[in-house]
Amino acid sequence: MRLPVDPQADPARRAWVACPACDDARHCAICADRRTCGEHWRHLIANSGPVLHLQCPGCAHIWSLDTRPGLPHRNGGTPSR
Repeated sequence: MRLPVDPQADPARRAWVACPACDDARHCAICADRRTCGEHWRHLIANSGPVLHLQCPGCAHIWSLDTRPGLPHRNGGTPSR
């Protein structure tokens, strides 16, 4: 079941991190080079300091990602920016 994109998600607030649900950017050369890709961005719904709350516009998955250095990045892999 695909959920709609969170209505509070502001399209102007974007993040470029791997989506843990669909991993849609895995074969993208731009993302592999850790550059800003016009296709594989995520909605930044909110943040609480270093913790980002994200939603993938492709599969609508919602997750949180702690971006503090040295911590294992749970629920979403390693941030690309």
